[in-house]
Amino acid sequence: MSADRRSWGRRALLGFCLGMLILLLLVDGVTTKTIGAAGTGVHTVASSPLAGSPPILIANGRGGLVSHQPSAGRRIALTFDDGPNPTWTPKIAAVLLAQHVPATFFEVGSQVVRYPAITRMLHRDGFELGNHTFTHANLSSLPGWEAQLQISLTESAISGITGIRPRLVRPPYSSTTEAVTPAEQHTWGAIAATGHIIAVANYDTQDWERPGVSTIVSNVLSEPTIRRGIGGVVLMHDAGGNRSQTVAALPKLIAALRSRGFSFATVSQMAGLSRAQVEVPATPGQRLRGRIFDAMLALAGLVTNWLTRVVMLVTILVGLRMIAALVLARVQLRRVRDLPPDSSFAPPVSILVPAHNEAVGIERSVRSLSGSRYAGEFEVIVVDDGSTDETGAIVETLALPGVRLLRQANAGKAAALNRALAAARHDIIVTVDADTVFEPETLGVLVQRFREPGVGAISGNTKVGNRRGLIGRWQHIEYVMGFNLDRRMYEVLGSTPTVPGAIGAFSREALADIGGISGATLAEDTDITLDIGRAGWRVLYENRARAWTEAPSTLRGLFRQRSRWAYGTIQSMWKHRRALTFAGDGSTTGGRAVVAILIFQVLLPLAAPLIDLFAIYSIVFLDPMPILAFWVAFNLFQFVLAWEAFGFDGESRRPLWALPLQQIGHRQISYLVVYDAIVSALLGSHLRWRHAERTGAVRMPVGEAPMLTGEGAVLAGEPETIEVTRT
Repeated sequence: MSADRRSWGRRALLGFCLGMLILLLLVDGVTTKTIGAAGTGVHTVASSPLAGSPPILIANGRGGLVSHQPSAGRRIALTFDDGPNPTWTPKIAAVLLAQHVPATFFEVGSQVVRYPAITRMLHRDGFELGNHTFTHANLSSLPGWEAQLQISLTESAISGITGIRPRLVRPPYSSTTEAVTPAEQHTWGAIAATGHIIAVANYDTQDWERPGVSTIVSNVLSEPTIRRGIGGVVLMHDAGGNRSQTVAALPKLIAALRSRGFSFATVSQMAGLSRAQVEVPATPGQRLRGRIFDAMLALAGLVTNWLTRVVMLVTILVGLRMIAALVLARVQLRRVRDLPPDSSFAPPVSILVPAHNEAVGIERSVRSLSGSRYAGEFEVIVVDDGSTDETGAIVETLALPGVRLLRQANAGKAAALNRALAAARHDIIVTVDADTVFEPETLGVLVQRFREPGVGAISGNTKVGNRRGLIGRWQHIEYVMGFNLDRRMYEVLGSTPTVPGAIGAFSREALADIGGISGATLAEDTDITLDIGRAGWRVLYENRARAWTEAPSTLRGLFRQRSRWAYGTIQSMWKHRRALTFAGDGSTTGGRAVVAILIFQVLLPLAAPLIDLFAIYSIVFLDPMPILAFWVAFNLFQFVLAWEAFGFDGESRRPLWALPLQQIGHRQISYLVVYDAIVSALLGSHLRWRHAERTGAVRMPVGEAPMLTGEGAVLAGEPETIEVTRT
């Protein structure tokens, strides 16, 4: 299979998974987070078209409604809206069963999906079920198709659980026929025309206002028609808020009505209809569709609840990580300050430079290495790994003292490093990428911490040399407050996962302990760092040893680079997975480093898009102010962290204006590449290292730029910097 087809397959799978997650969030948001508040409409409106009509209504054949209720006599139909609710519905049902009183429950479809056991219980116990729309929507404010959808979705939800499709409908915010407006009659009439029966009420307890037990009872008993012994439909609520007053008032109301000679019936009995006429048995196909519908909504609810918990956990971890990075970076900074450089410590050093098609930047890099102001002996070994351009010829033409060129057929970066390592004469090994430029003092500073006992590797401070554009600024910020600040923290914790290929120093003894440089992963720098840690060596960070490198200047280039990094990092983590048990190692350092990779480079990036999706979900379906406040607080804390990190590195803080923009674009690439890498691994794809495109545009402070001659040095146009390019 071609690389393009494998890439398309990975992206298609990622897109499918992301699309399904978004769909489930939308389903849950629409079905459970758009439920209107409990309440009823006004009790009278001017010139109501149904004023004086009994409350059970059917279509009149002319787009309107007409009453379908014989005389109520001394019968009362108790009805309950807005459920089911796991707290109040069972308590109300228990009171009714104890009093041997039938009732009709008008249920909200989204609540039915959330609490199917309650609906099943009501049906099993013989209570009548009615339709109260899917999201407690005001039907008269919706387009006709949406109003019909509200009813049909609720029917599907109930049929999947109970096997019946209720034909009784109570529109939300309705009360009595005196309150029905012409617009409501038009909308409800269209619903009734599909065979449904509209049931409003004669008596509204107004319990949704929580007026108190005695008031709920008196709101019914004080009605003139009740006093005259005329029954009807009573409106109450079993959900939509705290219904403790309703539960307490219900037995008192039942007793008071019975004492006045009233009996109790269901809405269908009040309408003179059989139960089968208002609870139509669902066909096998309808019930199957209902079950699938209920299952899909239940899954959406589970995913959303799981997502909420994950987001909360990730938020806490990110916050703790920020605090830990800031505190521990200060600890590391004090440690380094307590160890001043010793100019007399200058052990012999071998600098290894693997190069493949690096003609654009190889001269600049080799000149900077050869021009290092270092008190001791050092050599530079460049390995031309089967380049098809002039890389080797350029190095050969330079004929710089102390620089050796080795050539080999293309075998990969690890093989090139091992070839150079075999030819190296000294015990301190420095590895450098072929696009990297050293400052004159870098080499001398880099090796200083080998004075400390048990040090196997030292990471230098990689600087982005092409930071003019927005993408370059983003990476500059990331390198300073992400990579370099993290390396300070990791040193204190003894869990450094990576010594970068751009600038790293190693003890030859440590490299010998791990059998040289492995080519088993795309991230050989992470691989050998974990090996060294597992062998019991210390891995440190020296921020004063600065090296300037060219970062990708396009989003495409950035994505490709980070995809390789992510894939190689996951390969390395999997290779060293046994370190998680801390078994068989000379130290727990390697295990801690693998844990750091797992948490901070795999799990947190995997959870990052969930935070973005949840933020959008909250803004659309919930109160947006808390999430906006959190976003502002998060960015302020990040700004404080970046401000401190730039201070630690002695960097100008002017680029920090781009920090908020980094949350859009760059951050998404950072976590999408992890998904891409994991999908690639799951599909069995084998990525290969691709040569990065170079422009040669690396900028350094003038006082620290290597001495160049000829066409390799070009004035950049700003007095404080020079730009080194090759064409």
